[in-house]
Amino acid sequence: MLLKKEKLSAGEICENFNLTGATISYHLSILKKSKLIFESKHKNFIYYEINTSVFEEVMLWFSQFGGKNENK
Repeated sequence: MLLKKEKLSAGEICENFNLTGATISYHLSILKKSKLIFESKHKNFIYYEINTSVFEEVMLWFSQFGGKNENK
């Protein structure tokens, strides 16, 4: 996961994908609205970081579906 280790700017995120800046910006805005990422401003840059508490909640929710395989 790209934002797991550190905050990144939109430009740094773009460097990891073969997508336009506009496309990255669009998806970042959706992730922000969903509260999956945070943004913080430093000088002229906006940095994005993962909202770990939301991801922990999602993982707990997914874990309830684990268990025995009933298709045996």
